Amino acid sequence: MSRQPLPASPWIFDASEWPDEDCVAAGADLAPGTLLEAYRCGAFPMPHDGELLWWSPMRRGVLVPADVRVSRSLARSVRRFDVTFDESFEEVIDACADPSRPGSWIDSPIRDAYVRMHRLGWAHSVETRDADGTLVGGLYGLSIGALFAGESMFHRATDASKVALVALADVVGADGLIDTQWSTPHLASLGVTEWSRDRYLEVVDTLVDAPPPPRWD
Repeated sequence: MSRQPLPASPWIFDASEWPDEDCVAAGADLAPGTLLEAYRCGAFPMPHDGELLWWSPMRRGVLVPADVRVSRSLARSVRRFDVTFDESFEEVIDACADPSRPGSWIDSPIRDAYVRMHRLGWAHSVETRDADGTLVGGLYGLSIGALFAGESMFHRATDASKVALVALADVVGADGLIDTQWSTPHLASLGVTEWSRDRYLEVVDTLVDAPPPPRWD
């Protein structure tokens, strides 16, 4: 799916004006051009109590693809499951948005905004499937240059989301970076580390103008 050019956003994301806290702004909109500008500048949207908030964590979770950790049990799961790309984007985001999941935050405006970004060629999904093709896990996010900004992941079978992340690391490749927003013990076990905001913004400034991986090009 080829990426379509996006209109410029009227909103300015100026990191020099951001507070020293994870939430850096409120308001704006979820138009495609606004989303693209935000990610290029190191911010991402996440609503809270019905308000659209923008975040740029002081400690950013990142995965350098070469650092992904594949345990023996995960290696067996990699062989057991099949992986597809962009075949079931809406099913993946709907699974991630399941309100019964702890900490669920994906509301209808967020869902619609990323489905639109997918149709415009900017948002992508990685799907994990069992032997009969049933979707059992996956993740989605935006690809901007050599950056993949991961948004959310889910699993319905052991290791299914981990397999999707391993496949994503292979796609992004040695010249890219996967943004996980924050780190968690689960993500840290897979090789995710934390960077300072300043370090992240410095690296992302270069990554977003780099050539994208062939799969997303």
